[in-house]
Amino acid sequence: MIEAEPVTSIMRALADPTRRAVFERIARSEEITVVELTRGSKVTQGAISQHLKTLKLAGLVSERPEGRNVYYRAEPAGLKPLADWMEHYGVFWRERFADLRNLLKEIDP
Repeated sequence: MIEAEPVTSIMRALADPTRRAVFERIARSEEITVVELTRGSKVTQGAISQHLKTLKLAGLVSERPEGRNVYYRAEPAGLKPLADWMEHYGVFWRERFADLRNLLKEIDP
């Protein structure tokens, strides 16, 4: 059985389009700071920080402080609960499509 809480947390974190865009920018970078994330976006630094907090709580990003900067990086393992959940239902749908294919062959050989 797949635990619902991690999946819910990830879905909530990625449901917001701005937060999803922040996550995608982090995922495309090896590491990136809040300042760099704010630059080129139409979101304030405070809002970026709030989005980062949500992504961090969901396990999707990690941070590394260095001096006055904090560097963020994507945590691929953070998506595992969601990937597992999707795989669980993927099996369900593959079986249903196979059944439908067989039924259609019976109806119209």
